[in-house]
Amino acid sequence: MYVAFDHLPPQARVWIYQASRPLTEEEIVSLLPRIAQFVEAWTSHGRQLAASAQLLHKQFLVIGLDEQVAGASGCSIDASVRFVQELEQLLGIQLLEKSRMAFLTNGELRLLTRRELREAIAAGQIQADTLYFNNTLTTKGQLDGQWPAPAGQTWLASYFTA
Repeated sequence: MYVAFDHLPPQARVWIYQASRPLTEEEIVSLLPRIAQFVEAWTSHGRQLAASAQLLHKQFLVIGLDEQVAGASGCSIDASVRFVQELEQLLGIQLLEKSRMAFLTNGELRLLTRRELREAIAAGQIQADTLYFNNTLTTKGQLDGQWPAPAGQTWLASYFTA
């Protein structure tokens, strides 16, 4: 059952999928009905899930689930991963690959590997106050309050200590 994303409670579970490149407006428009259809039909052991999804910053797919209504099962999580894989195939992008970290620099999203991050920090391109999209957050409340957050206030803090 579809729920507007902003109506999900703070404790709702979220999954954040980062695209390997920004999506075009045309791609976003074409994805919205597919996403809505998936969320509307998503079930767990035959029970409707109170779920939502949205595309953020033209590069993130965020799926949210109000587990107070019904929790996700292994099978329902597998179904969501298959859906994400279908989107990867459809768009020719990666959404499940997790080796790149996303930072907001000069108003643009920048994806870096750990090695590239170390180099960018050494060059002064990424600093403790650079906004970082921590895609390991698990609740809507965290998403709303800590995404993005200054890199130095996340698990990356140790990269900025001398």
